[in-house]
Amino acid sequence: MIHGGLQAWWIEPILGRLGELPLFISSTVLTAFNDNAAITFLASLVPGFTEPLKYAVVAGAVTGGGLTVIANAPNPAGQAILARYFPGGVSPLNLLAGALIPTVIMAVCFMAF
Repeated sequence: MIHGGLQAWWIEPILGRLGELPLFISSTVLTAFNDNAAITFLASLVPGFTEPLKYAVVAGAVTGGGLTVIANAPNPAGQAILARYFPGGVSPLNLLAGALIPTVIMAVCFMAF
C-alpha cells in the first residue's frame, strides 16, 4: 500500500492497453506468483478503468487464487506441516496439475457471467 502509488508509472501503460480477456488471463496467471490483493490494488491505480475491466481483474485474481503457493503466508506454513506426508516434498508441478481443472472451471464461470 505504501509503495503502490509509486508503481502507477508502469502499471497504467501496461494494464491500460489490455482488453477484458487478456486482463483476466494476466490477473489469473500473476495471482499464482503474487498476492491477489496486491494485483487488484495495483490495477486500481489505472485511471479510467471501466467496470468490465475492473471485473476482469478481480475475477482473474479470484480464479487464480488456487494456483498460488508462495504468495500467501499460510501456504508455505501448510506445506511445512504436511511435508512428512510427501516423501519427495510438495511438488509445484503436481499442485499446478491438481489446481488446473478447478481453475479452468472457475474461469469459465466468471467469464460466462
